[in-house]
Amino acid sequence: MGNFAGLDVSLEETAVCVVDDAGRIVREARVASEPEALVEFFRTSGLVMERVGLEACSLTAWLQQGLSADGLPAICIEARQAKAAMGAMPNKTDRNDARGIAQIMRTGWYRAVHVKSPSCRSWRALLTARRMVLNKRRDVENGIRALLREVGLKVGTPSRKDFPGRVRALVADDAVLASLAASLLAVVEVMTREVERLTKRVLDEVRAEPTCRRLMTVPGVGPLTALAFRATIDRPDRFRKSRDVGAHLGLTPRRYQSGETDVQGRISRCGDELARTALYEAAHSLLIRDTRWSSLRMWGLNVARRRGMARARVAVARKLAVVLHRIWADGSVFRWGKQAAAA
Repeated sequence: MGNFAGLDVSLEETAVCVVDDAGRIVREARVASEPEALVEFFRTSGLVMERVGLEACSLTAWLQQGLSADGLPAICIEARQAKAAMGAMPNKTDRNDARGIAQIMRTGWYRAVHVKSPSCRSWRALLTARRMVLNKRRDVENGIRALLREVGLKVGTPSRKDFPGRVRALVADDAVLASLAASLLAVVEVMTREVERLTKRVLDEVRAEPTCRRLMTVPGVGPLTALAFRATIDRPDRFRKSRDVGAHLGLTPRRYQSGETDVQGRISRCGDELARTALYEAAHSLLIRDTRWSSLRMWGLNVARRRGMARARVAVARKLAVVLHRIWADGSVFRWGKQAAAA
């Protein structure tokens, strides 16, 4: 007789519930959120586990990898689906959540989430760190603009290279503002230097990764987009069809249908934000900056004429996701179209 376990993971402790195949609770406990502690709990329980489920969270990959390495059938499940399944519970506690996950694992009503490989997690950490520094630098620059605006000084739109000189020139007659600006500009200078270092690391990773180099043959796709897509998808065989990648990344419209009501809304945005943003920026580059002819670009420009540039970017981003997956999956090359071939 098999048993099923649900883990409700928090930062310090994990609530564990084990049920049998009839749904009866066999054992409950609170265990430290460490792979070794969880493995020891299951080992000393003497129970044969058929499935061990835990919701997707920041600790999931680490815990799932540790449990699987010890032979436990650990499965990461989608958090939204688990929330919907446990929504009928009147009281939300860690104990009840663990019970609910255990019952989900017993009934099989779950959607497994792919746990990325260590290399992909490393690439994502690099891309996330770079984006974090970029965002913080922008926040500091906007803070400088706000400080100067309060006394009627307008920075305008200088280039990033000319920004420090422009700020120093504006605050030259105010000793207090000059001191504050000097401190903030020093922070900006450090962040700019670190962004350059992180960008160089991204380029080094892309040069050493053949899949990324092949993805970059698609117009509009640069090193950041290629590495973000590579790190997010991890394995192309996870998708039965290439067009499923667009839905996975949240680039397909939401739909609500009930009786005579059938409403199609905005894109779901339920997938990976890092890859979705990178594809959107690649679509913008393809439509606006890339002047080479391709059937994909012409298709996107036609969509822009009919529906507007914003929707065209989303549509092209979805197409790019399909194209990149197909090139990766079967080793094909990007098809520029008949006009490009004739030229």
